[in-house]
Amino acid sequence: MEKAKVYFTNMRTGTSTNLPKKLKKLIMKAGIDTIDFEKKFAAIKIHFGEPGNLAYLRPNYAKVVVDTVKELGGKAFLTDCNTLYVGGRKNALDHMDSAYENGYSPFSTGCHVIIADGLKGLDDVEIPVEGGEYVKEAKIGRAVMDADVFISLAHFKGHEATGFGGCLKNIGMGCGSRRGKMEQHSAGKPGVNHDACVGCGMCTKICAHDAITITDKKATIDHNRCVGCGRCIGICPRDAVCPGSDESNDILNCKIAEYSKAVVQGRPAFYINLVIDVSPYCDCHGENDAAIVPDVGMFASFDPVALDVACADAVNKQPVLAGSLLAESNHEGHDHFGAVSPSTNWKSCVEHAQKIGLGTMEYELIEVK
Repeated sequence: MEKAKVYFTNMRTGTSTNLPKKLKKLIMKAGIDTIDFEKKFAAIKIHFGEPGNLAYLRPNYAKVVVDTVKELGGKAFLTDCNTLYVGGRKNALDHMDSAYENGYSPFSTGCHVIIADGLKGLDDVEIPVEGGEYVKEAKIGRAVMDADVFISLAHFKGHEATGFGGCLKNIGMGCGSRRGKMEQHSAGKPGVNHDACVGCGMCTKICAHDAITITDKKATIDHNRCVGCGRCIGICPRDAVCPGSDESNDILNCKIAEYSKAVVQGRPAFYINLVIDVSPYCDCHGENDAAIVPDVGMFASFDPVALDVACADAVNKQPVLAGSLLAESNHEGHDHFGAVSPSTNWKSCVEHAQKIGLGTMEYELIEVK
């Protein structure tokens, strides 16, 4: 298979330019203007950030993409689907409040916010997955599938279940409705190391399904209620909540790849990753830890698999930032994401995505200055 072209620009600026201008130049060089946007609805999938988290992408970047789509004759909207867990984005009203709180309003971005799976996360469509091994019909937020063109604008960072969250995570998990997210998470259900557990109750507060109880100062997870969303893993201050197995995370990654294919197959799509504020965990957290590596830059491609691999490679070439979670891991390997979340294997997602024909892991990196 021919190498995919991935375009890159760093975060350096001078008196004659700025970061929004650099992003605009990047996506134009990458060929976004070759898409026919004329009178077409364009869904721009983005993570608005959980309230309290400050690592999410600033709305200024979204405005660049929105303005570009409008200049090319399209009708843009920003979108995401509701979450499976308790938080600021669990229904459309709270979700839009969170988006506005974090600066994503029509006044700052130039377009409207539409929560793709409706008020309660139930408005979805079932999309057959071509070549799917784990998912035969993906449950995708309806507004995402109603669009004529799909654009992913993702914050590239670490993730406690998938290794990192980039383009494919933004698409596959992000565009799944509530039942779609449950389907993707269902392969893995966490357990509790009682030797480490102190019964603080943080996991019970974050669980949306009343699956966790505290008895004799120890947490227990009822797998009949648990949907495997993994929020308890990230919230536990003692690292007492652990994934069920490494295989479960691999299956999750494969399902994310298959959901991503369901979203983009059969229509024009374009992908952008911003490798900045590389926090160790997802923007779904109501907080963000210190970045694990320096800011790298902005990447764009027509191939989502090559894009994620290029970003992962770029991050793994970066020095470890002192005082970060990665620095505390004292690892000497070449996989920063595996060092932060040892039970994960990010390659399982891109390898499966390549296998099912979503893209290629082989890429040519083209720098835009």
